[in-house]
Amino acid sequence: MSERLKIVAGHLNVGQRPSVASSICSGHLTTALAQSDYAYTDSNAESVLTPEQIAFYEQNGFLVIKKVVPKERLDEFRNRFQDICSGKVSSFGMTLMRDVAICKSEYVQNEKAISKLQDFQWDDVLFEYCRLPEVLRYVKGFIGPNVMAMHTMLINKPPDPGTLTSRHPMHQDLYYFPFRPPNRVVCSWTAMQKIDRKNGCLVVIPGSHKGDLLEHDYPDWEGGVNKLYHGIKDYNPETDNRVWVEMDEGDTVFFHPVLIHGSGTNKTDGFRKSISCHYAASECEYIENLGGSMQERVEKEIEEVVRKKTRTDVVVPLKDVWKYRARLVCGEKINL
Repeated sequence: MSERLKIVAGHLNVGQRPSVASSICSGHLTTALAQSDYAYTDSNAESVLTPEQIAFYEQNGFLVIKKVVPKERLDEFRNRFQDICSGKVSSFGMTLMRDVAICKSEYVQNEKAISKLQDFQWDDVLFEYCRLPEVLRYVKGFIGPNVMAMHTMLINKPPDPGTLTSRHPMHQDLYYFPFRPPNRVVCSWTAMQKIDRKNGCLVVIPGSHKGDLLEHDYPDWEGGVNKLYHGIKDYNPETDNRVWVEMDEGDTVFFHPVLIHGSGTNKTDGFRKSISCHYAASECEYIENLGGSMQERVEKEIEEVVRKKTRTDVVVPLKDVWKYRARLVCGEKINL
């Protein structure tokens, strides 16, 4: 194992997995960076990130914080998800997705039919996740005090039926986003239960956030692939030093939108749940035209999805789709 992977493994407590970690970063982590070297974090007065945590994120593009979200809050979000899936609570304005394997089988209207719930920014209960002080105290350390919630998800990864469709190809989130700069965007992703390689934990490539946005496409998988699950084109897993991010309930990983990541197959009999929000500094700005860029394909695909959902022939520009998704969390709303 390379020295860098040893550092990352120490950070994740690979092979040890204590219930409570006294420190997020390995004791082998290199000396904290000088403030002038910060490129992916924000040194504002509200940041609670330690110099060691900043150095780890700057070098690797992700950071796991133990026990961020209390169990009682996760129970609230889990119950709300169940009420939405059963129809007890309206899902108006949200996007409910089913795994491609579920789509090809019989199902009943409950949480087992839904593999992902997106766009819950206008649901008062689920949006509380985005506003949790326990989460925001770290978010501000990455993007500053003016915080917008841009993309919200509750992922309910189903047991894989043998088709391997429950996995998510390696990708970069920035591929879907029509706003910049990427260094003022961060995702918080919280485990709602114990998540490991058995039920399909996140997989990341440390340091890949320092690279470019790469070309994406649908992977050529025999069992099929879920809608909009694009992956890095011609990705070869043998050439990268992947790290599996195993987490306990309430643990939260924060990661950069250019970080290459995905998730594995759920090989268990249960559903694997996590809840997440992509935040952006409200100082970010929308890209007016993605035409001719490597994001043009996903732009057209999202516009088509919106057109079908709204049952109209009117094309809603991708920027306007994201304006609908965006909601101020704290601070001042400036551009987004």
